[in-house]
Amino acid sequence: MGARAHSPADIARLLQRLRTVRRQSEELIAGLEPEDLCLQGMADASPAKWHLGHTTWFFETFLLEPHLRGHETADRRWSHLFNSYYEALGSRHPRPQRGLLTRPPIAEVLAWRQRVDDGLEALLSDLERRPPDRAASLLELIELGLQHEQQHQELLLMDLLDGFSRNPLEPAYGQEPPGAAPADSPGGWRCHPGGLVETGHAGGGFHFDNEAPRHRQWLEPFAIAETLVTNGDYAVFIADEGYRRPEFWMSEGWALVQERGWSGPRYWRGDWEFTLAGRRPRHPQAPVRHLSWFEADAFARWSAARLPSEAEWEAVVAEAARPGGRPLPQAFGALWQWTASPYRPYPGFRAAAGAVGEYNGKFMTSQFVLRGSSFLTPADHARATYRNFFPPHSRWMAAGLRLARDGDGDGQGGSEGGAC
Repeated sequence: MGARAHSPADIARLLQRLRTVRRQSEELIAGLEPEDLCLQGMADASPAKWHLGHTTWFFETFLLEPHLRGHETADRRWSHLFNSYYEALGSRHPRPQRGLLTRPPIAEVLAWRQRVDDGLEALLSDLERRPPDRAASLLELIELGLQHEQQHQELLLMDLLDGFSRNPLEPAYGQEPPGAAPADSPGGWRCHPGGLVETGHAGGGFHFDNEAPRHRQWLEPFAIAETLVTNGDYAVFIADEGYRRPEFWMSEGWALVQERGWSGPRYWRGDWEFTLAGRRPRHPQAPVRHLSWFEADAFARWSAARLPSEAEWEAVVAEAARPGGRPLPQAFGALWQWTASPYRPYPGFRAAAGAVGEYNGKFMTSQFVLRGSSFLTPADHARATYRNFFPPHSRWMAAGLRLARDGDGDGQGGSEGGAC
């Protein structure tokens, strides 16, 4: 966080951010019934109450217990309940059974959150009396905890949508966040000449460890679509028997189509789709969402195109951000965008020492990278180097796709129609 990370102004800013992020998590459950808080529709999802407990456990485990003298946890058995995947920190309740945790009740979880929040504020107020290096390290851990909580804010909404979609009454969570509207763009393709590009976070602000180190990568000329694939586009794929033609599918994906009876995106229901606001008409020009990587890849093949690599996506977004550049429509705040890139470490990556090193590094296998952010992502939780990742069969996330194709780019910011 830099040489001045422990200045009073930085501490005050982080304190305000702490209060804001922690409050936002609790606001997400304000309209829910007690029964909703234990809802777990599938093994990959978690109940809303568990998300609130886990994010609190994270702060208590990594910050308060080792660094705040006199802090005592409310109940040490809760560590077993709310540990997610940190092997170095002990046993864990099985993930598929989190919906069985009716206790502790939400009132006790919220009281625990307040106690942890008070502890974090006490820790921040004491930082100026600590050695500068130690203070900076604690500030970085607090920021990591806040970024982690923002990830769980999005997961909480994803998991509620999945759970509510399984109820025949089709309950509504509330008004859906804005951001999934059609793009205000004529479409077409944006060309890139390729060449040697730099990828990864350059420093100067927070980033997860998997976004570094910055490194060079060679790209062949390519073009990337100006906008995301729409519901209307995807409906044509379905009408052309896209889910019945194995030539478009990876073998594993085709097996899933047969096994699970996939015939369209996760929440399509006739001419409607299920959303956080309940059943709503499906707009043809809105970006298609809740696709697995297998579906995104199959659509790209059917389109005589492909998915972009994450380096291609980042190169175009970085170029658009330069002075005089033209922003790439729907790059952020619409949908996470599947890439063709397996989730693997960047050259020179080293996981952090200790349990916190389990955060990202040990998942760098059998998953694919998504770029951008979605309409469910907290507004300040996105950047061009962010590497989201999920297994290729997952489709309860707010994920869509942007096409790419090989080609000779002219480097002039794109074309509005045909070939580059």
